[in-house]
Amino acid sequence: MDDDKSIIEEDEDTQKDKYLTFGLAEETYGIDIAVVIEIIGIQTITNVPEVPEYVRGIINLRGKIIPVVDMRLRFKRSFREYTDRTCVVVIDVHDVLIGLIVDGVSEVLTISSGDVVPPPDLKASQNKYIRGIGKLKDDKENVVLLLDWERLFSEEDESLLSDINDNSKEDEV
Repeated sequence: MDDDKSIIEEDEDTQKDKYLTFGLAEETYGIDIAVVIEIIGIQTITNVPEVPEYVRGIINLRGKIIPVVDMRLRFKRSFREYTDRTCVVVIDVHDVLIGLIVDGVSEVLTISSGDVVPPPDLKASQNKYIRGIGKLKDDKENVVLLLDWERLFSEEDESLLSDINDNSKEDEV
């Protein structure tokens, strides 16, 4: 039993301070690698009626129906046509799989907690999604906006997205 516990702790330790970085417009964002399930190219999206505009619809990923959210629209930016660089980052938020549509994935970076500062208190609604700002040592000019993945979606959003996931699980039975 202790071996299982040490394997889990070791796995968590290898993911500590690691962020998958991606671009949206001119900004670089990072999300904890621990919640990233996989990265896929943009796929055919099926529209779902009566969902918020930023929920673009659903995709079928190897038999699992996953809601996809356009992060540009989530952050109240203008829509941009999808290209061959557009990616879907599939994350696990409280046992709900959600695809985040981003302009392009960059790389996995290690940003130690000592290089993360709190976001400025600008009272902007988008700031509530930012957990911190990672300063990159190699590049004094660049920063990475670190997403607070637990706050990306309201309880209402999570309930809606969870319902979409649950419906796909019922279809699998």
